[in-house]
Amino acid sequence: MNLTQKSPRSPREKIAELAHLPRMIDKARAAQQNTLGEYIYPCPLDQIMLEFLGVDSDTFQNKACNDTEETLSAWVVSQCQNRSLGDKDAVNNKILKSQPDSPEKWETFHEIRNGLDPSRTDITTWVDLIDLEEGRL
Repeated sequence: MNLTQKSPRSPREKIAELAHLPRMIDKARAAQQNTLGEYIYPCPLDQIMLEFLGVDSDTFQNKACNDTEETLSAWVVSQCQNRSLGDKDAVNNKILKSQPDSPEKWETFHEIRNGLDPSRTDITTWVDLIDLEEGRL
């Protein structure tokens, strides 16, 4: 995956009922190939998912780079065997509804959003901003 040429998948996409995993796979693979570009692996949203899965970024990257998505999905399911649907919903909401957590981060958020499209005051989460920036909104 070369993220200097195209964007990773949307954080809204899911694998094994978990949002953000396809994007994290794309970034982990790109990081190993030194084609991450301006993306960050592991970013704060990645950290939320890594904590939920109970693995570190190197372990996840190794799995992402050496397994097919089907095998990786099965591994994620096994990592979540003691997690309820409510737990999965909670982590999905934490990622999908994540917003800046300080005045400084809100300022940066608004600068980026306004640079892209100042009319989009409906953009209030990091995931919304990512999808706007990558042309999905």
